[in-house]
Amino acid sequence: MTEHTHTGTASAAVSFGEFGIARTDQDGAVVLEVSGDVDTTTAPALVTAADEVLAAGPPVFVVDLTRVEFLASPGLTALLMIHRNAAAGTSVRIVASGRATLRPIQLTGLEDSLSLFPTREAALAGS
Repeated sequence: MTEHTHTGTASAAVSFGEFGIARTDQDGAVVLEVSGDVDTTTAPALVTAADEVLAAGPPVFVVDLTRVEFLASPGLTALLMIHRNAAAGTSVRIVASGRATLRPIQLTGLEDSLSLFPTREAALAGS
């Protein structure tokens, strides 16, 4: 079952069981906080949510994976698609520091293709 919670234009959340995406507008950027497992069944929802954000052309788009517990290959593909789908004026920044997220990115060599940051604050600052 899909659940949509809207608390105004600044924040919205959608959950699929253990998987969830929460959107927040923060410091002129759009942040998607992802939680749970990003796998074959949930990665398409991440891409859809990201495409909705990217359609508005924000200058900074942060995908925060801090609360992700498992990042499967479809999740890695989703991150690459998000980068590819971004317009030239949008900086896509990925927050990944935990073993569940950073390790798969490093093992596949994707750290060269993704803009990675250790924290949301660092991603928002671009440093």
